[in-house]
Amino acid sequence: MGKDRSVLITGCGIVCAIGLDKVQVLDSLLSGRSGIGPVRYLKTGHTEFPVGEVSMSDADMESALGIASGTVTTRTSLMGMMAVREALSQARLSREDLNGAAFVDGTTVGGMDKSEQYYLDFSAGNSRDAYIKAHDCGSCSEMIADRFGRFKYITSISTACSSAANAMQLAADMIRLGEADIVVAGGSECLTKFHLNGFNSLMILDRNQCRPFDAGRAGLNLGEGAAFLVLESRESAARRGVKPVALLSGYGNACDAFHQTASSPDGEGAYLAMTKALADAGLQPSDIDYINAHGTGTPNNDVSESHAMMRLFKESLPPVSSTKSLTGHTTSASGSIEAVICILALQNGFTPINYAFENPMEDGIVPNMKLRPDRPLRHVLCNAFGFGGNDSSMVLSYAGED
Repeated sequence: MGKDRSVLITGCGIVCAIGLDKVQVLDSLLSGRSGIGPVRYLKTGHTEFPVGEVSMSDADMESALGIASGTVTTRTSLMGMMAVREALSQARLSREDLNGAAFVDGTTVGGMDKSEQYYLDFSAGNSRDAYIKAHDCGSCSEMIADRFGRFKYITSISTACSSAANAMQLAADMIRLGEADIVVAGGSECLTKFHLNGFNSLMILDRNQCRPFDAGRAGLNLGEGAAFLVLESRESAARRGVKPVALLSGYGNACDAFHQTASSPDGEGAYLAMTKALADAGLQPSDIDYINAHGTGTPNNDVSESHAMMRLFKESLPPVSSTKSLTGHTTSASGSIEAVICILALQNGFTPINYAFENPMEDGIVPNMKLRPDRPLRHVLCNAFGFGGNDSSMVLSYAGED
């Protein structure tokens, strides 16, 4: 390996269908417990589709965060606040520490949940205007950031399902270039009717438990959640006396622009993103000990991603799994949620299983169903691929003993 360009990760927080924090998520991963189930909180007539919802109402989250009833919030921002709070606590960052820090948030639906609820009120000149004004992605990012301090820089990334991964990559670029010492980055995304109806119109939702990389896969289960990570320069971490929980060793982004919603059959964008991530980290394919695949459970994605992984890794293909059969596809937040899952795997020495897998595909990989790996995890690859072929990959590495 050449010059170490790793960016330190000094804290992370997560909320999703399998847990409201890292402890709960780890327990679910080790137990193989899925969070996919019937719709509980989303007000939709399409109850035939199972989803991965966070097991709290908006009111529950407001109460847990100490937010007064009646305050203008969105579900996306509330989940983000919960994840950021956990990340900042682990990184031992105070409000004052954030004055010179940056905040990069990945989301696509933003405050659409409240826009759907109150649009008719808005069009009739009702007093719900404040919720409509919170519709855009930037408003949700500002809500989350303002909860914790006065960041010197705030921005939003919206590249569909690679949003949170790209937020982390922008954060790492800022640190490498000396533009910031500390960046809080990740993503948050709630379920909405537009969300659910849109994927239904594409005919890629499974009416049963999704089965990534399975011969009988029939589509994805949508999920929701948030995860944020504190990315930090080595100098800043040393100055503050904090140790990293993991390293962001390398990353890559590519766009094959094959189709508005479909992945290219040969997985060219995925191949390029993974290749760039390995090169950026100074690693060979044989150095990767586990891959957290994008693995949506759709016929198109799983073949395309399989071809890309087999092309790149050949005989060195490590254990591969998709955790979306546990969490649901959390769309814009998936990159950071799965990055935290990868960090938990690195810290605790396990490889997440590909829940619900039964029958191998004819033209794809056979996913991991073994919780304990054959060799220690040192470097893992995390994939997040978005509509339009906007594909991102990250190498996350073990940071050593505390």
